[in-house]
Amino acid sequence: MSVRQSLSLVELFRATPAKTALLMIGPLALAAGQLGNSYVNGVSPLVSSAFAVVMLAFAVVATRHHAAEHRRRQLEAELS
Repeated sequence: MSVRQSLSLVELFRATPAKTALLMIGPLALAAGQLGNSYVNGVSPLVSSAFAVVMLAFAVVATRHHAAEHRRRQLEAELS
């Protein structure tokens, strides 16, 4: 039987602030920049919205992978 513990984003950010910021804030900034760029240049909002959705999905998946990696390292440190 396994016990599932959730890892808060604050704890993850305290452990590895640079990597967490790059994985969370970087894609969000790119999505916002693309939406702003399409508004300024008159590009179809459909294209930039699709890009923003993909970047948000990437941020979620990458952050969850990073959290799993962090939990694995904590478990390995406890075992040794």
